[in-house]
Amino acid sequence: MAGEVTKTLEATLAPPTEGKAVRLRRLLSTYREALHDAFDSGADTMNGVSDVVTPFDLPYQAKAALCSYVPKLRKMYNASELDDEHPIRLTNQAAKFDRDESRHHEICWNVPLPGYGTNFWIPLRINPEQESLWHDLLNEGAKAGQIRLQQNRSSWVLHITVTYSVEEPEMDGDETYIGFDTGESTLITGCALKRNTPTKPMLESGSRARALRKEMFTTLRRLQERDAAEWRIGERFNHYQNALTDIVEKASRKAVEYARQFDDPVIVMEDLSFIRENLDYGEYMNRRLHAWAFARLQGRVEDKATEAGVPVEYVNPRYTSQTCHECGHIGSRNSQAEFECTNDDCHVTEFQADINAAANIASRVDPWGESVPWEPERDDSPRNGSACDSATVYRETSEKYSQMTLAAYSD
Repeated sequence: MAGEVTKTLEATLAPPTEGKAVRLRRLLSTYREALHDAFDSGADTMNGVSDVVTPFDLPYQAKAALCSYVPKLRKMYNASELDDEHPIRLTNQAAKFDRDESRHHEICWNVPLPGYGTNFWIPLRINPEQESLWHDLLNEGAKAGQIRLQQNRSSWVLHITVTYSVEEPEMDGDETYIGFDTGESTLITGCALKRNTPTKPMLESGSRARALRKEMFTTLRRLQERDAAEWRIGERFNHYQNALTDIVEKASRKAVEYARQFDDPVIVMEDLSFIRENLDYGEYMNRRLHAWAFARLQGRVEDKATEAGVPVEYVNPRYTSQTCHECGHIGSRNSQAEFECTNDDCHVTEFQADINAAANIASRVDPWGESVPWEPERDDSPRNGSACDSATVYRETSEKYSQMTLAAYSD
C-alpha cells in the first residue's frame, strides 16, 4: 500500500557576492517587518493579512506564505508576541532549482525577489546524506512544500519541506507495539508491549548530549564576550553540532535495531508537532529544551524505520509520563527517574518513569484504548471507536525546522 512521508531537506547557500548579500539582507528585513506588522494588526484571516502585507516590497511567494502563516500564529500556536529570529517563509512556487553535474556546486536555487527580472541564482551546499533526496525532488519524484530561509550569523541556510511516496508495510493485527519516549535525562527509552506487559526495555543515556549542550553554550558565550572572530565562533558551533548529530544517529540506529528484535514490530512515538512553540517553563529551561530538537531524533528514528520496513505511528502525548501504564490512574513523579502510582488497588507502586512513559505510548496506538487520564467523576466506559476518540493522531510537520541553529546560543 502506498503512503507518503515528509522530510525537510537542508542546504547552505554558497557565500554570496556583496551585491547578492545586500539583497538577501534587504529581503529578510522587509519580510520580518511585514510579519510583525501583520501580527500586530490583529489580522487572523488570510484576507486580513493580505491587506497588511500587500504594500511591502516582497516577492509574491513570501506574501502568500505570510497570509497562511500569520493566522496560524494565533489559532495554532497561541502566540502572544514574536521573537526576532523568524526565517523567511516562501510557498513552494519558489522551489525553482537547476542542476549541472559539471559545476563545483551541482545544484543552484533561484532566489525570488520582488519585481520582474530581479531573481538571481545561487549555488547550494547540500547535506551529503540527503543527496539522493534532492535528486528525487529535481527529477519530480517528490513534491516540494514550504521553503524557509534563515540567516545564521554569516551564513544562510535553506530548508524545504518535501513529500515522498513510499510503500507502507501492511499490518495484520499481530503486531508488537514498541513505544519510544525522548527526553533530556534519558535520550530515548524503548519499551515493547507483550500481552499489555512491558517487555525488555531499552534506555539510552542522555548524559553525553546534555554535557555537550552545556559545554557548547558556555564556550560560545565566552567567545562572544571576547569578541572572537565570526569564523572562530562558527567553527566551534559546527564542532558541537557534528558531535550532537553523531549522538542522534547512533541513538536512532539502536532504537530501530531494538524494535526489529520483536515479531511484526510497530514503532510508536509521541506527536510532538509544535512542541517548541508551546513550551513555557521559564527562560533558562526553555533555552535548554528549544536547543535540543526532540523532533530531530524522532525524525531519524522514522527515517531508519522506513528504510527497514518497520511501520511508525504517532499518538497523543498528553499525560504519558504521569499515567500508570497498568491501571491508567494519574500518579506522581517525585524524582526524574521514578514514577509512583497512587492507586491503592494497583500492584504497581514504583516504576522507572521513562519506561512507564514508553509503555503508555505503545498502548495508545490502539484506537479503542484509553487516550485521556482517569478522573473519578468521568465515565470511562469503552468508546464507540469514532475518530474523535482515537488516541492515534495525524502528525503534521512542525512549522519550525528541527535542525539546531547557532541562533539558539546567541541569547
